[in-house]
Amino acid sequence: MFEKILIANRGEIALRIQRACRELGIRTVVVHSEADTEAKYVKLADESVCIGPPAAQASYLNIPAIISAAEVTDAEAIHPGYGFLAENADFAEKVEGSGFVFIGPRPENIRLMGDKVSAKQAMEKAGVPTVLGSAGELPADPKDIVKIARKLGYPVLVKSAGGGGGRGMRIVHTEAALLNAVAVTRAEAQAAFGNPSVYLERFLENPRHIEIQVLADSAKNAVHLGERDCSIQRRHQKVIEEAPAPELAAKLRDRIGERCVEACRKIGYRGAGTVEFLYEEGEFYFIEMNTRIQVEHPVTEMVTGVDIVQEQIRIAAGEKLRLRQKDVELRGHAIECRINAEDPYRFTPSPGRIVSYHPPGGPGIRVDTHIYQGYRVPPDYDSLIGKVIAYGATREQAINRMRVALSEMVVEGIQTNLPLHRELVNDTHFLRGGVSIHYLEQKLAQEQKKKAR
Repeated sequence: MFEKILIANRGEIALRIQRACRELGIRTVVVHSEADTEAKYVKLADESVCIGPPAAQASYLNIPAIISAAEVTDAEAIHPGYGFLAENADFAEKVEGSGFVFIGPRPENIRLMGDKVSAKQAMEKAGVPTVLGSAGELPADPKDIVKIARKLGYPVLVKSAGGGGGRGMRIVHTEAALLNAVAVTRAEAQAAFGNPSVYLERFLENPRHIEIQVLADSAKNAVHLGERDCSIQRRHQKVIEEAPAPELAAKLRDRIGERCVEACRKIGYRGAGTVEFLYEEGEFYFIEMNTRIQVEHPVTEMVTGVDIVQEQIRIAAGEKLRLRQKDVELRGHAIECRINAEDPYRFTPSPGRIVSYHPPGGPGIRVDTHIYQGYRVPPDYDSLIGKVIAYGATREQAINRMRVALSEMVVEGIQTNLPLHRELVNDTHFLRGGVSIHYLEQKLAQEQKKKAR
């Protein structure tokens, strides 16, 4: 086992990784920007290194600075968390080339799954169901593009091969709009990802977003830890997640989970990962694989009892998986609400100083956050400031506990999306379960229309 790990991230995930390390008896080094000097995880770390000014490009995305910090502190391994450099194959390569262990998949795994075209092809070979679409990157000839779209049938989705997190996608409803949409998406993809490749997929009208959590070691042992439903989202950004997915038969879960595990073995995957699907009318369609820890990993930890971050560390240290599929048992239900520093309905960021903070508690409640009273939320990064997770023996109990927790939680001095969450846990359609990925945006649009009247 490692003696010292450097955490190359910030916010709640930096604290989450730090806690996992401390439980394992591993010393931690935290790198931070000037904006995060007063962060809780910086104060709690065994060592901390300031690697630059607030701008992420000059700090959390500064690869030479992070590797230098690992060198001067004699760290053995680097955990990237999520976001920033977590799915950067070049970073993983440079970490390992500098003599450190990257706590994550091999660079070739990250590169394969980072390109949506190659990821889809690899999953198809492994027998994982995918959305009907073009056979790889779209050709240059406009006539060929039109033929492909006609064969798929409208509406279609133009997708960037290097995109992610909801970026690099455009819905096309008519042939007249197709070629312009392709050109615009190519230009955006080149600017955002340095890769202009795009492809087409059939657009699913009312799918749910369901993902499978996997773990795999270097000896090709692999398991899945069940599924999460992440359908409550806005602009492809998740708002609420839960495990297991409501109204999903265990046989379906087992079938798709086994295919994901087999895919991990075939590509030689190592570490934790999430295989994401659209689910409609009893069928799963692969969309992408995230080669890192997910924001929503706590709901899976609550229903399985598996510490996914510690498993990442053990696998990176060369240990074999201690779990077999028969050991994985889903018990109860868990729901997570992402708490963001933002206007709850306009979603504009709300940085600033927290003048009052009171976290919720009680049976089955977990709060993953780095904030505290007096903490200043910087304007330089993502607006996520924490997560509230509620666990219950049933979905109904988990929702009831979440409702109480949200009513207790106080964050003053900045705006947060707590009012939206309090509304959603009383929403009839959410309570019924199984809403589509479009539900929240449709709900918000309808409410906006009512206000405008």
